[in-house]
Amino acid sequence: MTDKDMDWQELDDMLHQAFDKASEIYQQRGFQRRIGFGKKPALISVDLANAWTRPGNPFTCDQNKMDNEIIPGMQRLLAACRANGHPVIHVTTAYEVTDRNAEFTDMGLWHCKIPIDVVDIKDKELWAIDSRIAPVEGEYTLLKKRASSFHGTELAGILRAANVDTILVTGVTATACVRETVCDGIADGFRTIAVKECIGDRIPGAVAWNLFDLDAKFADVHTVDECVSYLETVKQKNS
Repeated sequence: MTDKDMDWQELDDMLHQAFDKASEIYQQRGFQRRIGFGKKPALISVDLANAWTRPGNPFTCDQNKMDNEIIPGMQRLLAACRANGHPVIHVTTAYEVTDRNAEFTDMGLWHCKIPIDVVDIKDKELWAIDSRIAPVEGEYTLLKKRASSFHGTELAGILRAANVDTILVTGVTATACVRETVCDGIADGFRTIAVKECIGDRIPGAVAWNLFDLDAKFADVHTVDECVSYLETVKQKNS
C-alpha cells in the first residue's frame, strides 16, 4: 500500500466514524427512511463518457475506481437491463458554442466556474460514451447542458411515457451531476436508487460523503449485487 493509499484509507475511516455519529442524529429525527424499489426501473448512467472516464482531461475521475469498480459494475447492470428489457439512458454533456467571450453560448454561466468549454461537441470522442459500456440498439443517449440530467431535458417525459417509476443512477460526479440528477429525480416523483460502486468523483472522500448524505435525504443507496438482483426479478414479482 502506498503512502497515498494510506492517506485515503485514513480519510475514509474518519469519514465513516463521522457517518456513524451523524446517523444517530438523523435516525433520532426521522431521516434515513427507505423509498424502496418500484415496479418499473430504468438505468440512468450520468457522464460516463471519455472526458470523464479516460485520463488526460480536466474532468477525468479517479481512474482506479473507474477501471476496477465503476466500469465492471456498469457492465453487470447493463447486462441485467438488456436481458430483462429495462430502459437504459446514457447521459453525456457537450457544448456547441465554446467561445467564452461570445455574447451567446449554450454554456450559460457555468463556464465561469468550471472548464466546460473543453467539452466541444465537434470533438465527439470527448463526449462519446466509454466504449466499454457503449450503448446498444434500443438505448438512448441524452445530451445535457447542466449538472442535472433532468434540468431542461426530455428525461422525465420519456421515463413517464415508459411508465418508469424507479431510476437506478450511476456515473460521475458524486458532488455534481450524479447528485443533481438524484435530487431532481425524487423531486419529479421517481424512486431514486444510487448504485454504490458505480458512482465516482475526482476528489478523495467526495463519493463516500455524498452517498451517505443522499441516502439520508434523497435516495436509497444499494450495491451492484442488490440492484442486479432487483433488475433480474422485478418483472417476476409484478407478473
